[in-house]
Amino acid sequence: MNAIILMLFSVVIFLIAYATYGKYLVKKWGIDESIETPAHRLNDGVDYVPAKAPVLLGHHFSSIAGAGPIVGPIAAAIFGWLPAMLWIVIGSIFFGGVHDMGALFASVRHDGKSLGEVIGVNIGKKGKQLFSIFAWLALLLVVAAFTNIVANTFVAVPAAATASVLFIVIAIGFGYFVYSKGVSLTIGSVIGVALLVLCIYLGQVFPMALSKNTWMIILLGYIFVASVTPVWILLQPRDYLNSFLLYAMLIGGVLGIVIMHPTIQTPATTGFVVNGQFLFPMLFVTIACGAVSGFHSLVGSGTTSKQIDNEKDLKLIGYGSMLIEGVLATIAIITATYLAGDKFADLLAHGGPVNVFSDGLGTFMTSFGVPMAVGKSFTALAISAFALTSLDTATRLARFIFQEMFDTEGETSFMTNRYVATGITVVLGGALAFKGWTKIWPLFGASNQLLAALALLALAIWLKKSGREYRMALYPMIFMFAVTLTALVMLIKANLNNFVLLFFGVALLILALILMLEAKRAFSEADNQ
Repeated sequence: MNAIILMLFSVVIFLIAYATYGKYLVKKWGIDESIETPAHRLNDGVDYVPAKAPVLLGHHFSSIAGAGPIVGPIAAAIFGWLPAMLWIVIGSIFFGGVHDMGALFASVRHDGKSLGEVIGVNIGKKGKQLFSIFAWLALLLVVAAFTNIVANTFVAVPAAATASVLFIVIAIGFGYFVYSKGVSLTIGSVIGVALLVLCIYLGQVFPMALSKNTWMIILLGYIFVASVTPVWILLQPRDYLNSFLLYAMLIGGVLGIVIMHPTIQTPATTGFVVNGQFLFPMLFVTIACGAVSGFHSLVGSGTTSKQIDNEKDLKLIGYGSMLIEGVLATIAIITATYLAGDKFADLLAHGGPVNVFSDGLGTFMTSFGVPMAVGKSFTALAISAFALTSLDTATRLARFIFQEMFDTEGETSFMTNRYVATGITVVLGGALAFKGWTKIWPLFGASNQLLAALALLALAIWLKKSGREYRMALYPMIFMFAVTLTALVMLIKANLNNFVLLFFGVALLILALILMLEAKRAFSEADNQ
């Protein structure tokens, strides 16, 4: 099969979905551009800061993307390209898109607070406490995981380290001149993108070769600073500028596939059980960010909702970002199915899914004159930049949730201080990072999808209680709980001799069941209103 057919099919379907189902959600949920958003109403110059739609789209997309939509689909390709692609398309449109846009909308209508607060208002204090603790712990796993991932990338590709450090300097300058000195966004963007290209070049010329432990210490210091500084000086501008790297990577991939029109080498399906893994639920847990991911809801209700300039931007930033991520996941599937056989196995063994994706995209870019080495290096640099984005965004989100857990009717305390909350998060996340994260990564995969189910649960109950159509969140929620609970049972069974994983698996299962009971009670109360 020609890969261009797969590529065009997904792009066309996503465009149709954005114009139709996205519009349907806007209408049914009553999104109103005349309502003042928390970014304006609660503007504090630190976390609540209105951002123009293109800037916020860059931040949100950069934060939710990372390496997730690349790693997951390539790993799930063992079941064949057809089931993976069906889930990417259906999941992005009816699950991930609804989940992301809904979480963002619910947070905006709850003063930009996290989903824990939304659950507290609509389900109860117990539900809020359980969700907040779980979400914070899950984010500690993200901090530990991505600290390792970024440090490993910087050690393996020193050029990426240099470019990433220079990106931060450029972003601070961009934020200063655009937000403080009134330089237009267009002029700032042109200059910023030109400097990004220069950073990539300087990275090749002056690679920074440091040890992994050194990089981990530097990264932990960086994410502490990134979490407490105003979003306009670092988070917004860096994510916005980094988004151009991802857009360029996407365009290069799509253009390369159209010109080269590679042939898919692997079978459409390989069976329900492959290498001891069951298609259900593992396909839906593995792909994650390429179709639906609980981490997205934390981003949407954490940093993004506090920067929404107008509710009319919710569709573009919430629903649109998920569909763009679906396109990226499609390209990832194509690279995995094109680079089949021994070459795929060798790339996977020496560098993992990111290496497979970088090699595939580098090959596709040669079709329009980009040297293979340059294309592969550029792709690797772009991915490492977004892994760093996910890392510092996760730290800020964990800080928000930690502060909310100790927030008593808006009163400040030692534990709600942003420096204290960040310090505790960074220290604990860093401790996990230095001990290694690979043993707990399977648990993170299950917890991430449980977060998606919980986010859909919160959305469904709020929509029902506020008199809005809620079934577009209810049905995906039921499916995601089925996926997650099945995966957790399988995880518990497979780790009976591993106390740590067994404990966390049982804890997550109990947490899910309690929240489901709380949700049932909340739904019953809504019916009686």
